[in-house]
Amino acid sequence: MDYEGLQPILNAVAQWMNRYRCARGFQDDFKDCTAEEVAKMARDLKIQPTELAALAKKGPNSADLLQKLLIALGVDAKGLEHDDPLVVRDLQRLCTTCSEKRQCERDLAMGLSTDKFRDYCPNAFTLDALLTAKQYRRRQQRR
Repeated sequence: MDYEGLQPILNAVAQWMNRYRCARGFQDDFKDCTAEEVAKMARDLKIQPTELAALAKKGPNSADLLQKLLIALGVDAKGLEHDDPLVVRDLQRLCTTCSEKRQCERDLAMGLSTDKFRDYCPNAFTLDALLTAKQYRRRQQRR
């Protein structure tokens, strides 16, 4: 029997199992917290407790595409985090809950995201505002 031919299938199953276990682990993150503790965490983040639970289920890497998109757009993510952490948090929240991750991944891989993100990205409005502000600062520096 040719086990080498099965390797891609076995790898795909193993990756799925790892993602499933990770998702289950994050789903249980709040099991030891009281409802009041979860509500306080949500208040601190300025979101609803149900939204906090939904975000936790997505896992810690669920907004990784945002970083890649910011780089593709030429936005200084570290500077933005320093200057406006609330904007970054909102960008991350929307990226985490986005249902268009596959399209985003494809566009980033093909170098098309700078032209196409507006078609599907829930952060398009904010990203456009950041790009406009960046262009304005450049014009001011040239003067």
